[in-house]
Parts: sequence; C-alpha cells; structure tokens
Amino acid sequence: MTLNEIAAQMQRGLDKHPLAETIKFDCGTDGAITLEDGKALTEDRPAQCTIHISEKNLSKLIAGNLNPVAAFAMGKIKVSGDMTLAMKLGQLLG
Repeated sequence: MTLNEIAAQMQRGLDKHPLAETIKFDCGTDGAITLEDGKALTEDRPAQCTIHISEKNLSKLIAGNLNPVAAFAMGKIKVSGDMTLAMKLGQLLG
C-alpha cells in the first residue's frame, strides 16, 4: 500500500469516528500522514502525538497483519508526544 492508499483508508475511519486531536505517522524518508481536523493528509505537520513507523509496517498495521502492541514492544513503532492519543487509533484502524 502507498501512503496515499493508507491515508484514504484512514480517512474512511475518520469519517466514522472523527478525531479531535492531531496525530502524525512519520514514515521517515517515505513521508508522513497527519490526521488533523477530520482529514488524513499526506503532509508532515506538527502533531500532539507522532508515531514513528516504516511505510511497510504501517501498511501491515492498516491491513491487520501487525499487532500494534507487539510492534511497539519489538521497537517497530515508536511514539513521541501524547501516548494516550496513540491508544485512540484502534477505532480508526478497526
């Protein structure tokens, strides 16, 4: 999945479960997706919570092929900022 495809899937989740906070998925040199004002933007913007994850692992996470807790424990996901916001992502990914 490309970042644009991942963002489109996240947008469907945001349409069902709006998010008031700003969360960014930082995929390093592959780019970023920022969830802001009810939109999934393929832009690197300031956020209250930043999730550092490779594009490959983000694609697996969105597809349900990567357990977020296990990925965090194995260092495949790193979170900076407000950790409690990362916990809200289950509603978007579900």
